[in-house]
Amino acid sequence: MKDQRRSFCDFLQLNNILCGISATDGKEVLSDLMALLKQHVPDLDTDFARREVESREALFPTMVAPGLAVPHARISGLAEPLTAVACIPEGCDFGGSSPARVMVLLLTPVDDPNLHLQLLAALAKAFEDPATTEKLSRCLSAKDFMAYFSGSSSDIADYLTAKDLMEPFPALLQETDSLLDAIGKFAVTRSEELPVIDNSGDLRGVLSLTDLLEYSLPAHLLWLEDLSPMYRLQPFSDMLKTAGETKVADVMREEFVRAETDDPAVKLAKIFLVEKLSRLLIVDRLGKPAGVVTLEHFSAKLFWD
Repeated sequence: MKDQRRSFCDFLQLNNILCGISATDGKEVLSDLMALLKQHVPDLDTDFARREVESREALFPTMVAPGLAVPHARISGLAEPLTAVACIPEGCDFGGSSPARVMVLLLTPVDDPNLHLQLLAALAKAFEDPATTEKLSRCLSAKDFMAYFSGSSSDIADYLTAKDLMEPFPALLQETDSLLDAIGKFAVTRSEELPVIDNSGDLRGVLSLTDLLEYSLPAHLLWLEDLSPMYRLQPFSDMLKTAGETKVADVMREEFVRAETDDPAVKLAKIFLVEKLSRLLIVDRLGKPAGVVTLEHFSAKLFWD
């Protein structure tokens, strides 16, 4: 028998959706949603849940899409996720750069990080168009919200993939760029590593800050016991003198570790550990650069997001 894929709608209930909320204070809206869950789940310790949500919000505000706030926490003892929704036509202040027009309170079992992250990913996907948030914020009834939402692309996949975790590249390098161009992009983006593409957008290699250091200070110099001749950083001065003429293609690495967008998250964990990496380049099915996953971001999603 074929497994039926679940969607976010499977975790919604009509009696946990509030429409036409006029409150302008996001904390007040959050209190209403907590009280709503308490009505239907009497054993829920809403005081504890609220402290968990608010402490997390203080560190990482959860405006995950324009107009969409998703205050959430991982709670011990839950068998299934609990959700409550508020539709706020005029929006409320919830610490974001724009008012929250839809607020989704999400409480998930602490021991199911996969489902927790998949629910967040499904929400972000369903609300990625600001027009969706605007329309849903003006729903007149819970049935209207459910009817719209059940028809949206909010399927929950079986497992988290690299695509769910990756972030866009802050910049791309062309293989014909000069090292001076590359240094400028590193300075502006504060990146440790950038992909290098050709004029067709195909991935040709990567260039990192370590590569720049190794190019400036080649291996034979590292064997010297007496570094005093280089105290004034002469090797770096020499590199910078020709940086405008040296091409990225002459310095980049063509061999590097990568993962694909459809790779499961656990494969990324394995690569981080085996290869001792702090960041992992992600490519699409055609081999073109799609994004990057850093160890820091990966760990945040897995353990405390």
